[in-house]
Amino acid sequence: MSDGTLITLISLGVTVFFMMGVPVFLVIGYWVIACSFVIGLPLDNIGSALSNVFSKGFALLAMPLFILTGDLINRSGIARRLSDFAYSCLGWLRGGLAMAAIGACGLFAAISGSNSATTATIGSMLHPEMVKGGYDERFSAATAAAGGTVGIIIPPSIIFIVYGFLMNLPISDLFVAGIIPGVLMVFAMQFVCWIVCKMNNWGHLISFEIGRVIKTGFGAWLGFFAIGLVLWGIYTGKFSPTEAAGVTVGFCIIVGLVCLPFYKLISKGGENKPIDEKSFGEMFVVEGFKLTEIPSITMRSAQITGILAPLIAVSVVMQQVMSSLGAQQFIGDFVTGMGGYYAVLFTAMAIVFVAGMILESLPVTIILAPILAPIAHSVGVDPIHFSVIFLVGASIGFITPPYGLNLYVASGVTGVPYFRLLKFSVIYMVSLLLIWFIVALTPDLATILLPNR
Repeated sequence: MSDGTLITLISLGVTVFFMMGVPVFLVIGYWVIACSFVIGLPLDNIGSALSNVFSKGFALLAMPLFILTGDLINRSGIARRLSDFAYSCLGWLRGGLAMAAIGACGLFAAISGSNSATTATIGSMLHPEMVKGGYDERFSAATAAAGGTVGIIIPPSIIFIVYGFLMNLPISDLFVAGIIPGVLMVFAMQFVCWIVCKMNNWGHLISFEIGRVIKTGFGAWLGFFAIGLVLWGIYTGKFSPTEAAGVTVGFCIIVGLVCLPFYKLISKGGENKPIDEKSFGEMFVVEGFKLTEIPSITMRSAQITGILAPLIAVSVVMQQVMSSLGAQQFIGDFVTGMGGYYAVLFTAMAIVFVAGMILESLPVTIILAPILAPIAHSVGVDPIHFSVIFLVGASIGFITPPYGLNLYVASGVTGVPYFRLLKFSVIYMVSLLLIWFIVALTPDLATILLPNR
């Protein structure tokens, strides 16, 4: 039996495993080991490649730290304050609570850098409120899933860190490049949300009161400070993204521990009291957490990191195997053969979109970015601009079946079956596709904020 036939059978076999729900890490790992036997690569190559990924990747240290940041701001009560502020600004519009959920996803993403953490946190907090407010439960869950897509675009972003590590690009520049596209994604989804809610008459309206906006904004000051701290430090070059992640974790721990005793001392109605009923002192501090809770919070973050980190490592080895098989050369020749600037750009976008339908953004980035980015650069696409194009496309995959990671996360935290979310997720997907093409055709949206550009 020829090597090509064996590799085809191996690929079909691991595809069946994937469809059966076997974790992506194991699916890729089985494929790498089996193909290594077929093409004669020594197995010790796998071990050395796995160890080299993290021994030489200081930038990747930011990943577990930003994941931990997301869990800390959720447990401390900062995430709830950001959601309250978003609702006070948008609650007077039809669909205001759903639009606030998307806005809260954007604010949460500006601290956590994770799509799944954003979807899980905002979905678990606001989905019950939306259902009680008269929204369709399917639409409410799909809104949380769609809002989570900006988790990897609005800085800081875990996937931008991985992309910068792989392509040797300044991660701070990638972060800055994601600001405007991420904001546009939020606005586009909010507009679609408003149209859908207006057509269905969903949601209870609240009056717009500048006093409430000021009060909730003041209550969320710690969240705004954390966002500003990260962006200021990275944009000004005061610290690297990895250092920014460490500073943010330290800030969140200090805030959580210091605020708890003060909040208990001055609180008169419990943690779940609406912010409009909180005293000045209760708004100034968040609920916080105990020192004894930090190990459990850290363990939850470590579990997520334990899923992502091996996937990064084994995907790097997969690149080596694919290179030996000539797959990268094949894809490269196919894309290059499309012709000029726009033909190559749109072909690359199509490949990313299709890959995002069946794979999570991490393997999509690790496998395809080293192939497509050099080709795009060869026809004149700015590397920073292409990074944003690539990752906006990958983020759309979070709500694109059959994989759609955010849809699974939203289904898990809300209890709404996966397939019942698809009707409304498609509506959000269309709006994100429109923004994707606008970003692709307008390089300044990604580069205008960069220094020396």
